[in-house]
Amino acid sequence: MNRSPYITDAPTVTSIMLKVLLALVPGIIAYTWIYGGGILVSLTLATTTALVCEAALLKIRQRPIKPYLIDMSAVVTAWLLALAIPPLAPWWLVVVGTFFAIVIAKQLYGGLGYNPFNPAMVGYAVLLISFPLIMTKWPAPLLLAEHPLSFMEQLNFIFSNMLPSEIKVDAITSATPLDYLKTQLMLKHEVSNIKQAPIFGIFGAKGGEVVAGAYLLGGLYLLQQRVISWHLPTAFLAALAIISLTFYAVEPAHFANPMFHLMSGASMLCAFFIITDPVSGPTTPKGKLYFAAGVGVLTYLIRVYGGYPDGVAFAVLLMNMCVPLIDALTQPRVFGHKE
Repeated sequence: MNRSPYITDAPTVTSIMLKVLLALVPGIIAYTWIYGGGILVSLTLATTTALVCEAALLKIRQRPIKPYLIDMSAVVTAWLLALAIPPLAPWWLVVVGTFFAIVIAKQLYGGLGYNPFNPAMVGYAVLLISFPLIMTKWPAPLLLAEHPLSFMEQLNFIFSNMLPSEIKVDAITSATPLDYLKTQLMLKHEVSNIKQAPIFGIFGAKGGEVVAGAYLLGGLYLLQQRVISWHLPTAFLAALAIISLTFYAVEPAHFANPMFHLMSGASMLCAFFIITDPVSGPTTPKGKLYFAAGVGVLTYLIRVYGGYPDGVAFAVLLMNMCVPLIDALTQPRVFGHKE
C-alpha cells in the first residue's frame, strides 16, 4: 500500500534563515558594485554584534546558546539593519543599532517568536531618531562621486572618520532621491525639472534602482522556494503603486510616478525581506493583505507628508502594533459554526 504524502517534514528555522540570507546576496553584490566595499564592513560589524549580544542575553537568561545562535535569525536581523543604513556610517552607529535590535527589540521580549516588533526596524528607527544627520548622509554612487573612495579609504572613514586631505565629506556624499525630491518640492519646483538632477536614474536613484532590482530577484527566489507567501509583497507593492498613481494622476507636477516609489528607498527590501518577518506580522492570509497594504499606504504618506525621506521603518512599526487586532478580525470561520 502506498503511503499518502499528507505529512511532510517542516523546514527548520535555520534552513529558512539561510535561504533568506542567500536571497540577500544579489542585493549585497549590487550594493558593493554601486557604493563600494564599505557595506561589507557594516555587514561584518552588524553580524558580530548581533551574535555577541544574542549569546550574552541567552547566557543571562540561562538559555542554551548554541541552538539559538545557529538558527541564524540574529544574522538575518543584522544584515537587514546593515543594508538599511548608510554604507559609510561610523562603526559605532552599526553597533548601537544592532544592540537595540537584538537586546531590546528581540531578547527582552523573550527571543525569537515573541517579539511584537520587527527587530531590524526598531534598530533603524532608534538610529534615525537619535542620529538623523548621520543617517541621512548617504554616499554618492561611485560613478557619480566627485572623488570615489577606494575600499581602504572607506575602511578608514568608517573607523576613524578620516578622509584623504584633498577630499571633503561633501565630495563623497549626496542626498537620496527621496530626500532631494521632497526638498525641491518644498521650494516649489516641479517633479519633471527635479528629476533632471544627475542622482536620478530611469526609475529611481541612479545605481539604487539596480540594488532594488537585485532585491526583487532575491524576493522572487524566496517566493519560488515558498519561504514567503505572495500575500505580503503583492499587497505592499500594489498599495504603494495605487496610492502613488492616484496622487500622480491628480497632480503629476508635484507627485512622483509609481515606478519611482517602487524602485526608490527601501521599497523592495521591505516588500520581500522586512514585512515578511513571520513573528511580528499577521498569521492569516487575509490579515497579511491588510497588514502589507497598510504598510504601503503609510510608507507613501510618510514619504510625501512626513518629516523623513523614507517611511518604511515607521510604517512597519505602526502596523506591527495593529497585528493582534488584524489577526483577531481575520480569523477564518471555524467549520460547523455560523459565526
